[in-house]
Amino acid sequence: MVTLDSSHVTIRPAFSEDLLPEHHPIKEANDNSLNAYELALASVPEMQSALDRLGISEANRLRLGSRALFHGTTFQAELLVSGLVSEQAYFAAMAREIGVEWLKSIDPGRLLMDEKACWAQFDRCGRAMSAKLCEAPGQYTCVVAPDQAGWALLKKHCLASPGLGRRIKVVAPSVLRAALLMNAQPMLTRLALNKLHDSQPEHSARDVFWPWQTYSLGMLTVLLPVAFATGPMLALFVAHLVMVIFFIACAALRAVAAVSIPPSTTSRISLPLSPDLPVYSVLVALYKESEVVPDLLVGLSKLQWPRSKLEIKLICEADDTETIAAITAHPLRSYVEVVLVPPSLPRTKPKALAYALPLTRGEVIVLYDAEDRPHPMQLAEAWQRFQSSGRDLACLQAPLEISNRSANMIANMFGFEYAALFRGLLPWLAHNRITLPLGGTSNHFRREVLEEIGGWDPYNVTEDADLGLRLARHGYRCETLTCPTREEAPEDLVSWHHQRVRWFKGWIQTWLVHMREPRALAAELPTMSFIVTQILFAGMVLSSLLHLVLIAMLAGLAVQIAFDVPMGLWQSSLIALDVISILLGYSAYLMLGRLALKPKEKRGFWKVCLFTPVYWTMLSVAAWCALFELWRRPHHWSKTPHRKRTIRATA
Repeated sequence: MVTLDSSHVTIRPAFSEDLLPEHHPIKEANDNSLNAYELALASVPEMQSALDRLGISEANRLRLGSRALFHGTTFQAELLVSGLVSEQAYFAAMAREIGVEWLKSIDPGRLLMDEKACWAQFDRCGRAMSAKLCEAPGQYTCVVAPDQAGWALLKKHCLASPGLGRRIKVVAPSVLRAALLMNAQPMLTRLALNKLHDSQPEHSARDVFWPWQTYSLGMLTVLLPVAFATGPMLALFVAHLVMVIFFIACAALRAVAAVSIPPSTTSRISLPLSPDLPVYSVLVALYKESEVVPDLLVGLSKLQWPRSKLEIKLICEADDTETIAAITAHPLRSYVEVVLVPPSLPRTKPKALAYALPLTRGEVIVLYDAEDRPHPMQLAEAWQRFQSSGRDLACLQAPLEISNRSANMIANMFGFEYAALFRGLLPWLAHNRITLPLGGTSNHFRREVLEEIGGWDPYNVTEDADLGLRLARHGYRCETLTCPTREEAPEDLVSWHHQRVRWFKGWIQTWLVHMREPRALAAELPTMSFIVTQILFAGMVLSSLLHLVLIAMLAGLAVQIAFDVPMGLWQSSLIALDVISILLGYSAYLMLGRLALKPKEKRGFWKVCLFTPVYWTMLSVAAWCALFELWRRPHHWSKTPHRKRTIRATA
């Protein structure tokens, strides 16, 4: 049972200590929590007067001390995330008790620090920050945002040098952080755009083609017309056969996964009250998402993780005023920060994530989309899995479930696809330790590994698939979780089409990037992973392109039959091959999806069967459009709009 405090967007366990056994750990910790509180008072006696002034009751002080004991944090850290007092009010009260001036705001232009010095303040293990400030010509001040230990140090220096108190001023951490961040923006932008390209140019999608790929494509565009002009029947048959091989390979992969889906295992998930829990960083990239902000905040508030070891970064484009206004309209706790990304090209989700990553301090990183509703215990499950596995397990993918399948046939087919992918194909790949193409959200990373492989590629519009393949090339593996993330599928054809064009374009990008050195890719991946990579990226795109060709040829056959036009042997062979390919493709697609559906989701399966040819034709049109867009605007990110929904919270 939980109590939802929607005004502050947080969640608290609701229990009565009277119902607990005599020697329950919570009671024992509460009996000793005075030690944590007294420790804070011993180093900074002025804290008691500040807490009295702020109206913090003795019961709340004991509760916060207990949490600090459980979480391995400080009393101040627990107080600031509790919502009992605002960050500004607490630092103002403490500054008054210590005897130094408090600043409500800082003009970033008056900081006497270049971008490197500002950046150095973020690249620190602790939360305490300081800066040099010019308040007036010839008047220089040191501004600090002390952590709990810092108050005692500040008091000690002020007592040792009475005049020092006039040259030091206290500011809230969020205010100082925002000012430093404003000055560090140019450096952060350069890092986000260039870090991967400068360190691993062979893995960056900034250049769509490498020279030999450009040369090969040019030769192909010259030789294909020549071949069709000199030997049209043979050229058509060979080209057709190559594409059909990939089409059948995709069907075979789905069929193998369908008949050997690993059994679903449900393990007990618990969140231990331990000081060893790491800081968890939650990244959410938002662009033109003002309508879904309230739902997003409520969804994130349900995540079960100690608030003093949780940080949520809401990453917005600096010129997206509507989304920023929608976020700031809500009172946010100190562990929620709005990160503003300066406008620059490409305007992509991975660029925003790459910009925000250096601003996080979590050992584990998870990313969500604006429309996501993650399971409350998803972070706990991911941490348990990381704890029980070796360092080679670098990423965990939560299953994505579609909540609006009943809206119309587009949403229904989208949900059917997701069931096949996240409950069927991905678990099978993970079970067999084959390269896993990640989904675009709910990816949980070990931070050190994510940074080791270069982070997100700002120029790849399917950064998830690229990361999964790059992890595999570095010797790491990915697995799947059981706690799902629920989201909504596009319900209109235009939104669906734009999203699918971006996906196809990104898969082509990813294949081109990792096939720049085919021998290196084959050497770095196990043989089965290399084969599956070709099927998942090149095969899925080619099979989608081929579907429209097959439909066109079957339509031509119908016309020939209607007008009694005789067919040659080669044409009959191609038609037979086309029919077999389509039947195998449809059968494997439907079989994998049906086996992945839950019993109640199988109702109306006949509608999925009937609509599959139409849906695959829609996919084929999107694939052809992706080819054109790859040439015209390879790094353009087509935004998928999300609509407002209603979430009911129970007390």
